[in-house]
Amino acid sequence: MLSTLKALWQRLAGAGAGGAPDAPAVEYKGFSIRPAPYPANGQYQTAGIIEKEIGGELKSHRFVRADTDASRDDAIATTILKAKRIIDERGDNMFA
Repeated sequence: MLSTLKALWQRLAGAGAGGAPDAPAVEYKGFSIRPAPYPANGQYQTAGIIEKEIGGELKSHRFVRADTDASRDDAIATTILKAKRIIDERGDNMFA
C-alpha cells in the first residue's frame, strides 16, 4: 500500500508515465492544466495538476480521478476535460 502511494506521488510530482514525455500544459481561464496520466492495470489513469499564480505565489492542485482510458492520448484528453470541470466548479477555491 505504501509503495503504491509513493509511486502515485512520484508520478504526480512529475516523474512522468513510464518514461513518456510530459504532455504540454493547456491554459484555461487563467489556470494552467498539466496532464499527468499514468499507467494503471493496462489502462491510463486520469491525473493532472492545475496551477495558477495568485498574489505572486504559484498555487497548485493535484488530482486523480477514477476514469481510465486505453491510450495515453485519450487519457490526456480526459484529464484536460476533468480539469476544466474542476476549474469551472471550484475556481480559486480549490487552493483553499
